[in-house]
Amino acid sequence: MRKALSIGRKEVRQILRDRRSLLILLFVPAFFLLVYGYALSWDIRHIRLVVDDRDRSAASRALIAAFVNSGYFDLVGSVESQADLTRLMDRNEARLALVIPTAFAAELRGGRSSPVQIILNGDNANTAATVMGYAQTVVRSEAERQLAAEGGAGPPRLAVESRVWYNPQLRSTLFLVPGLIAYIVMITAVVSTAVSIVKEKERGTMEQVRMAPVDTVSFVLGKTIPYFVVALVSAMVIVFVAVLLFGLPMRGSWTLLAFTVSLFIVGTLGLGLLISSVADSQQVAFQLAALASFLPSLILSGFIFPIASMPAVLRGVTYLVPARYFLEALRGIVLKGTGLAIVWQQLLALVVFAVVVLLLASVRLRRQWA
Repeated sequence: MRKALSIGRKEVRQILRDRRSLLILLFVPAFFLLVYGYALSWDIRHIRLVVDDRDRSAASRALIAAFVNSGYFDLVGSVESQADLTRLMDRNEARLALVIPTAFAAELRGGRSSPVQIILNGDNANTAATVMGYAQTVVRSEAERQLAAEGGAGPPRLAVESRVWYNPQLRSTLFLVPGLIAYIVMITAVVSTAVSIVKEKERGTMEQVRMAPVDTVSFVLGKTIPYFVVALVSAMVIVFVAVLLFGLPMRGSWTLLAFTVSLFIVGTLGLGLLISSVADSQQVAFQLAALASFLPSLILSGFIFPIASMPAVLRGVTYLVPARYFLEALRGIVLKGTGLAIVWQQLLALVVFAVVVLLLASVRLRRQWA
């Protein structure tokens, strides 16, 4: 027992000396509990709604108001053509469109059924199914309110005709595969790069490399290019297998897809380099890499949990998560067939992320190299 206590005291002193590990063990779990406790929610709010009101009557305005007042939908505008609606859906500026037909009010006054059309953005199957349920509930409640106001009886006269774009069967595979690509690439590239360079420090071979006629750029390129190739091949194989085995539609350009994946990989490799410049041991490097890549990619990117359900502060934080932009671009290319004119903003965000992390990593590595 005395020997065990002695070893325990020695281990406590070692933990106290390693302040980075102590910080990770004590404060990071509490921080992530606070952050993700608010982020983990299947409830969806702030669903972007556009309206195509072809009747422009008091009854149609009452139906639109019912959607807005439900607390689930945010009216972001109106459309007057299919082209406008397609553009908003492709850009993810709308998740649901409410189409109210001509003579909507006249049909209701005549005691006849008047269907309204609901068009859903189905690139996220879970979100689309939930939003469909919300919309049907709102229409049903408004129909019952109208019957009660008229003092009548009988079946509700409002009906719903629904259409789901990009994923008509609401197959979860079609939105999970792009998320898995982001998740796997982020984990593989960040962890592999960070641990690989820190391993050189632990083994003492970093000093030998510094004494060799090798500059920082050559060392970094030599360390990262293999992982870039492996991550790119892995991502493209996932897409190809998903197309063959799971019926994933590849509606966009393979070239644009490869370019998007490459941009994301470059940024994640830069993040791995930055972490390697901070960590002094493989254990710390792995922990930092996992915290910087695993949790944000899984929870704050829109991969599983809808960003619209998060509090405003966390929705702001998601703009700092590169996997968010990668997923938006990837789902647009694969499921919607969007081109560069639509996804250029997401690609620009990935470029900015890659440039920033590479600059920070290069500055720190140059200081260590000197």
